[in-house]
Amino acid sequence: MPDATKRSDSEFKLRAAMERLLSGTAEHTDGRLIKENLYREAGVSRATMNRARPILAEWSRRVDGTQPRDQEIEALRSELSEQRAEVRRLRKRTRDLEEQLTIAATATAELHVENQLLRGEDRTRVVTPIRRPRRHDS
Repeated sequence: MPDATKRSDSEFKLRAAMERLLSGTAEHTDGRLIKENLYREAGVSRATMNRARPILAEWSRRVDGTQPRDQEIEALRSELSEQRAEVRRLRKRTRDLEEQLTIAATATAELHVENQLLRGEDRTRVVTPIRRPRRHDS
């Protein structure tokens, strides 16, 4: 009977490991839904896992050839890629707007100086008349 007890203990470990992997709460592996992670997460040998045919059948049925966590990771990677592209686009837009702002500020400054010149308000061109010395007629 020790063989049956050992088998039920291994099956219990495999089922618990399967639930952890499927719920995304792996303790001993990276959490990918692969058979290697199943037996490692359970702490049993690959041979022991292969002998537990009902558990492997349930694993195949529940995983169904897809790996939901891997799909979720790929979706997140795709979203991250899109976000990075958006950041690059926004940074370029910011640089373009900064260049336009510099051009507009320069043009405004030039127009301001031109207006001052036209109004005769140019303080840099103040001409101080030279006074002729007075002749003293004695």
